[in-house]
Amino acid sequence: MRFDVLTIFPEMFPGPLAHGVIGKALDRGLAELHSHDVREYADPPHWQVDDEPFGGGAGMVFKPEPLVRAIEAVEASVETSGPVIFLSPQGERLTHQLAKELAVQPQLTMVCGRYEGVDQRVRDHAVDREVSIGDYVLTGGEIPAMVLIETVLRLVPTVLGDPTSAQLDSFVEGALDHPHYTRPAQFRDWRVPEVLRSGDHGRIAEWRREQALRITVDRRPDLLPDVELSASETRFVERCLAQKSDREDA
Repeated sequence: MRFDVLTIFPEMFPGPLAHGVIGKALDRGLAELHSHDVREYADPPHWQVDDEPFGGGAGMVFKPEPLVRAIEAVEASVETSGPVIFLSPQGERLTHQLAKELAVQPQLTMVCGRYEGVDQRVRDHAVDREVSIGDYVLTGGEIPAMVLIETVLRLVPTVLGDPTSAQLDSFVEGALDHPHYTRPAQFRDWRVPEVLRSGDHGRIAEWRREQALRITVDRRPDLLPDVELSASETRFVERCLAQKSDREDA
């Protein structure tokens, strides 16, 4: 899979992406990451990429010419181009489902905004999708682009050492992830739950599922409508909700 990032700070890449599992994937050629300096597509002699907004107001706005030229240059340079994504707090929320959709693409072009915004004509005519990593505002789209790349790339087959790791993550089946423990079995007076040391894989699977549901009830109950539950799991969630309500009323 190939990622092309359009930015005025190409030196920020690969940055953190050069390390860990994602860095290994890049080193092994399982993915390509290319950063492109948008200033190279601006007009000489000043190579200006921003200008004052029509109608007045604070800040500067990304000009359309350099961004559109950069997008078109990337599309012309790859054998099969994928969607053009603008990282924006106004975009659709990045979710596991969205990451799965993007992970099957051969290539992604990511546009990193700066300043007060990007000329709307770029968004209307040259961008396929707008994506937000959360309900907050950053000074630029570079860090969101890194988040998107890592979220998508870890879902690409062979990137993770154990392909089942991604299948057990939070949000994969709707619920949050269950707790994890490792050796030693006791650290200070903190003990690993007995069930995890029982060797009974049926009990372990049931415990993990219940813990995942309990955590989801406590922290992200908004996810519950999308979680597939058996009859016994439905009863368990109802008890957890009742207990949560009792705690909040106490």
